[in-house]
Amino acid sequence: YPTDTLLPGMKLGWDRTKNLNKTLTSWASLTDPSSGTHVFSIENWTVSHGLIIDTGQVEYRTDLSYSNLVNITETEEEISHSLNITPNVSSISLLRMNSAGSLQLIEFIGGERHFLFHFPNDLCDYYNVCGENSYCNTSMKCVCLAGFQWGGQYSRGLTKSRQRCVRKSQLSCHEKEFKKIRNMKLPDTQYKIVNNKIG
Repeated sequence: YPTDTLLPGMKLGWDRTKNLNKTLTSWASLTDPSSGTHVFSIENWTVSHGLIIDTGQVEYRTDLSYSNLVNITETEEEISHSLNITPNVSSISLLRMNSAGSLQLIEFIGGERHFLFHFPNDLCDYYNVCGENSYCNTSMKCVCLAGFQWGGQYSRGLTKSRQRCVRKSQLSCHEKEFKKIRNMKLPDTQYKIVNNKIG
């Protein structure tokens, strides 16, 4: 049962036989080890990934760089993420949810600490930062997808609203073309069906 730190051999995520979800919970502050507001949780969706949640609200969703650093197991019994156990006793890695809300992969080699990964990296890592039909580019600006333009408003809570990307023209069901966009996160799969066998 990890607290704020996952060590090699431990598992984060769902034990489906016990309906148990193991998460990382941050400390309240650097000097206060009581439970903080930031939680790193593995979601039981069609494509598993990690979410950083702050006070019950999704803040960030992991991407491919995270997936390449951990072991991901998806079976009937479990959905889990773990770190490798290495035979090298002078090196150990750990995954930590810090009190500021950042997920860090740290490697200790001979007493020296090296940060291999930290998440979030920038504004584009925020969950749904740009809204529907848009993406966050390398300049950390929101851009509408091809065929969409800024327009309309949608309310968010009681006091905030922002523009969204709306279609430039009606959807044509006769078009048989998909636009390929590189370096994007996979769509949120909480309410979607995903066929993992499609290339």
